[in-house]
Order: sequence, then structure tokens, then C-alpha cells
Amino acid sequence: MVEREVPVPRRGQVLAELSNALVALHREHFGRGPGAAKTVASDGMVVCVLTDVYSPVEKTLIRAGQSDHVRRARSLHAEALEEDYKATVEAVMGRPVEVFLSAASVDPDLVVGMFLLGRNGQAENGDAENGEAENGDAENGDAEKGDAEGGER
Repeated sequence: MVEREVPVPRRGQVLAELSNALVALHREHFGRGPGAAKTVASDGMVVCVLTDVYSPVEKTLIRAGQSDHVRRARSLHAEALEEDYKATVEAVMGRPVEVFLSAASVDPDLVVGMFLLGRNGQAENGDAENGEAENGDAENGDAEKGDAEGGER
């Protein structure tokens, strides 16, 4: 019997899929998607940067000098959804997430999520671990503002 080799998806497609999934999770919990997302991966570490993330209420608080409050609320939110973020990355990358860290910045307006992948299991998505992709089209990084899949936020 001849075994058929299954093609390994291109890493850009996998990382774009992960960006899309994290954008969807952000939209679900904040009522709007970020302006853009970029995900990079190397040596068991995945980093996703979401830009233009703040809601109108958060932007008002930032202008009023309450940046620390906004960052603290984002931190609490990341802690509350840690398992959701981990499960999303695990589903796309095919490896367990051992550590999830998140940090929010107000200037520039962005949130960074870092995931350290465990060695248990084999990555279903092959060589997706070393590369980068922006949300949307994995070929050229084009993405609609607010939705990695091209819709409105």
C-alpha cells in the first residue's frame, strides 16, 4: 500500500488563521475587532499584535488620564479569558500552550499576546511555527480594518 503524503499548509496561512481567530475572540468580547493583527511564530513562541484595539469608552478614559485603569481592565480581561486564548492557539497550532502573557499599550494603541507552546503532541499544521502573517490574506498581508475576514467591525 502506498502512503499518500498530506501537504503541509503554508505557515503564512496557519498564522493568518490564528490572527483571524484572535481577532474574532477580541470582537466577541469587546464589541469590535481590532484595526489589524499580525502574528509571528518561532521556536515554540507565538506572538500576536493587535492594533487599534480600544473601544470609544476606553479612548475617553485614556484622554482623561486614566490609562492605568484601562491597562488594568485589559489585564483583568486577559486573565479571565486565559483558557479561551490558549484553546484558540492550541486548536490552530496543534500544540498545547504552556504559558500565555498579555500586555496592553495605550501609545501606541495595541495589545500583545505571547504564547509559549509545549512539546507534547505533533503540530497538525506542520511548519507553521516559523514565520509571520498579518490577518486577512496570507499572501500579501492585506486585511480589512476591524475584521480579518473582511467584514465590518
